[in-house]
Amino acid sequence: MSLDPREMADDYVLGLMEPLEAAGFEARMEREPALARAVAQARDRLLPLDLSAPEAALPPGFAERVRAAIAAEPPAPTAANLPGLPARRWAPALAACAGLLAGLVLGWQRPEPEPLVIAVLLDDQGVPQAMVEDYGDDTAQVRFLADVAVPPDRTMQVWTLPSAEMGPVSLGILTEAAATRLEGPPLPRPAGRQLYEITLEPLGGSPTGRPTGPILGKGLAALQDG
Repeated sequence: MSLDPREMADDYVLGLMEPLEAAGFEARMEREPALARAVAQARDRLLPLDLSAPEAALPPGFAERVRAAIAAEPPAPTAANLPGLPARRWAPALAACAGLLAGLVLGWQRPEPEPLVIAVLLDDQGVPQAMVEDYGDDTAQVRFLADVAVPPDRTMQVWTLPSAEMGPVSLGILTEAAATRLEGPPLPRPAGRQLYEITLEPLGGSPTGRPTGPILGKGLAALQDG
């Protein structure tokens, strides 16, 4: 049974893929911005599970056993088949569920805005490092697809190239390799194949207003449907 993109992204982030499978998946991320976005969202969701765990090799067949165990997990019991609990014991839980459902409904009524373009940024080895989602309203979201080490005397700065005449423009500074929403200067509507990149700069950002440090990742934007 083939996995959907979210399940594949989870497997990639959790290290459940074999090396050859992971390499093919990284190549797909370069071609499919939506897949890279799923990986970035998986990293944001699963990163707290990984912060204190030491790195260790997975035993052979571990991924298959995990998937089989998840598939065999019995459904959670419902109120109808829980024995002998008085109705008043369920009242607070039912009220909480009603509140949660109302929140979900309100959330569905306010969908998140979709980016106009997505750029997957690759390092000099062609490995995806980060993803930039540009919303066209002077805001952009940066999500990381790999662990990025930043020296303590350096900061990351995000750039785009709206046109050759305008030159590279800073979208903002990143204080850590974590999902960050940036508010940049007013710029033209982002276009397909527009360049985005992240560089290492001195603390506080580039002293010249242009990229000066080594490039952590760069890529061309892909227009999104809608």
